[in-house]
Amino acid sequence: MNEQERLAERFEAHRPHLQAVAYRMLGSFGEAEDAVQDAWFRLCRADAGGIGNLGGWLTTVVSRICLDLLRSRKARREEPLDALPPEAFEGGGEDRGDPEREALLADSVGLALLVVLGSLNPAERVTFVLHDIFSLTFAEIAPIVGKSEAAVRQLASRARRRVRGTERPRADQASDRHAIEAFLAAARAGDLDALVAALDPDVVLRDDRGAGKPGIVRGAETLAAQVAGRIQAAQTALVNGAVGVVAAPRGRLLYVLQYTIRNGRIAEVDLISDPERIRRLDLKVLAE
Repeated sequence: MNEQERLAERFEAHRPHLQAVAYRMLGSFGEAEDAVQDAWFRLCRADAGGIGNLGGWLTTVVSRICLDLLRSRKARREEPLDALPPEAFEGGGEDRGDPEREALLADSVGLALLVVLGSLNPAERVTFVLHDIFSLTFAEIAPIVGKSEAAVRQLASRARRRVRGTERPRADQASDRHAIEAFLAAARAGDLDALVAALDPDVVLRDDRGAGKPGIVRGAETLAAQVAGRIQAAQTALVNGAVGVVAAPRGRLLYVLQYTIRNGRIAEVDLISDPERIRRLDLKVLAE
């Protein structure tokens, strides 16, 4: 085995960790793979013999690549929210890479977390991922984002508040969450009886995807028939302080559902897909 082959073998040992870091930073399986591959190319051009901690060096390189991609995305005002075609709302559409593998990865990471991370600025997102998820120290993160250690601490604190909030869960959130998750489980399973049981008989769904005016669906049986077998890529989250749902196939936010619960059943649902309306929502990860 020559030196290049040994280097490739060492790099492959770090690839799963690097992909995990890049995916949480970018929220895109294809972009994460590209970032990791770019790190390999940079390693090939570097003096690998002079690198004492290869894992740390590669994590730093991948993080800087991701930071540049996030800043470029922000400068172009490109958001994952706008990236998928209309047919993706019904589970169709195509994307780069391996959709099934990415769907599994997104689910394991947490769709709500990916969505909320998307609301952070690039430096906040990189700092939060490296510190709160992968336990790097602020001293290690500071040179990656080009800020002082004190500034990085502030970034992490601000990001943490935006991701998880600071308020204690309200007493009614547990019952609301139970009702909404029962609805989601029944929808995924295509269980019409369970769906109808989760809904108020006079439930109303307002869908802003209509041309110029929201579409209206009324009645438990009608709504149950419409959602049965769907809403696969959905997860509960805090939406403006109340329990709601984010729908994000492969981590790309497509729409948000807000609910009104009465007597333990869903009485009203607002489906929000307009990008500008979604950007005005306060989305946070729902505590376990």
